[in-house]
Amino acid sequence: MNYIIWNVDPEIFTLGPVAPRWYGLLFASGFLLGYVILIQIYRNEKRSEGHLSSLFVYIFMGTLIGARLGHVLFYQPDYYLARPWEILMIWQGGLASHGGFTGVLIAIYLYSRKYRDMSFLELTDRLAIPALLASALIRIGNFFNSEILGTPSNLPWATIFIRVDNIPRHPAMLYESFAYATIFAGFYIAYWKTAIIKFPGRLLGISFVASFTARFLIEFVKEEQVPFEQAMLLNMGQLLSIPFILIGLGLLYRHQKEGQHRVRQKHTSPQTPP
Repeated sequence: MNYIIWNVDPEIFTLGPVAPRWYGLLFASGFLLGYVILIQIYRNEKRSEGHLSSLFVYIFMGTLIGARLGHVLFYQPDYYLARPWEILMIWQGGLASHGGFTGVLIAIYLYSRKYRDMSFLELTDRLAIPALLASALIRIGNFFNSEILGTPSNLPWATIFIRVDNIPRHPAMLYESFAYATIFAGFYIAYWKTAIIKFPGRLLGISFVASFTARFLIEFVKEEQVPFEQAMLLNMGQLLSIPFILIGLGLLYRHQKEGQHRVRQKHTSPQTPP
């Protein structure tokens, strides 16, 4: 059986000490395209764009710090406890998406406390759209790095990552990328074609449930990232996905209860006489 052979150099080119990588390019592209989408949203809603650059900095730092600390705390705490100076060596790899999501949420909370041009839920709803696109691009970056590998597979699209081994595997990082890109496309269309954005928390809730459920399921065809996961019924990626799924369900339940309350108020409020 013929499989996909993947042997692309992670570095785009090398010029002396300069060696930009595909991962970095896709990571930066995710933020740049996300910024463009957010500008579209702000202009559509006739909001001031004055603080968008500050919001960009908050989100970038939240993503980077959260993703790094997530990897350090949940995947290799013993290693970094013995070598704390290496925590700052992000260029060596080691970013956890769950930590990145948490870092972004904290950054948005801090931003909304300072600038107050939108509530926390209103802002996270709008940011959920570009965040999913950025997540999809970052996973393609993982593909270029030949990392986050899937388990062995005999499927026609199984991929042999030559830089790792000669075993055909699930391209698990591309499964994730496709899932996030699909959810992004649905959200982007829904924003422009429906009134979904008018209900604070709905987009964020759906985003958490859809994206982290996809992540939970795809983890079944991923190799363990660290040795201690081999003894676990659910791996770390799945365990960290569960709280986000529950938070998403909680937001959707809250939205449904508020909707029912508004309907009851409408039906029970006294009618103004003609």
